[in-house]
Amino acid sequence: MAASAIMLETLGSAVLLQAGLPAGGCAGGGGGGSLNFLLMMVAMFAIFYFLLIRPQQKRAKEHQEMLKALKKGDRVITNGGVLGTVTGTSEKFLTVEISEKVRVRVLRSHVAGREGDAELESGKKN
Repeated sequence: MAASAIMLETLGSAVLLQAGLPAGGCAGGGGGGSLNFLLMMVAMFAIFYFLLIRPQQKRAKEHQEMLKALKKGDRVITNGGVLGTVTGTSEKFLTVEISEKVRVRVLRSHVAGREGDAELESGKKN
């Protein structure tokens, strides 16, 4: 409850700053409010970019490279949690043997990773 009240107060101050009014709500006084607001927004975007956007793009690129590199004999885990061995590949699909003489076709994009990858192993420990 207190966090939402602080958030509303901050948003209210941001609206006042954007309108050119000081945070107290009264007209008059310093004129650098909009410059401060602009600098704050640029700083927030930079923080979001380096902490959220850039690492996600890096992970997505690594995942795409891993999907392209899959070949026969690789042990994979699908997004549905099915473990198996790749027995055939095509541009969009993989044939995965999940048990002796039981094969399923899976979209490449639905493969979470190779069995034994560091990220998947750390997820199992938690």
